[in-house]
Amino acid sequence: MSKERARRRAEREREQAIKQAARARVDERRQRRARRRAALTGWVPRPSKPASRQTGILARRNRQQVVLTLALLVGVNVLVWVFVPGWAARAMALLVSVLVAPVVHLMLFRRS
Repeated sequence: MSKERARRRAEREREQAIKQAARARVDERRQRRARRRAALTGWVPRPSKPASRQTGILARRNRQQVVLTLALLVGVNVLVWVFVPGWAARAMALLVSVLVAPVVHLMLFRRS
């Protein structure tokens, strides 16, 4: 019985050694990759904080309002492009819609 236990223990130790060697190879590969990456990207400045999109009820409502305002102005410009034949009038409508967009947004979504 003790020979069988010794054989199983030796087998377990051999499997553990194989797994440990595999982990060591993976760790060394990861370290080499990190060193290589640091050497290649070390001279590139990193942003101090990544820009993230705001979440929450107020931010979502603000995005919806902006999208609605832009959809309205795009719709008006499409109508102008379909029904007005002159290029000058189309360009003027586009310019006016860009300039009037903040006023339209304020009129649509006035905060009282």
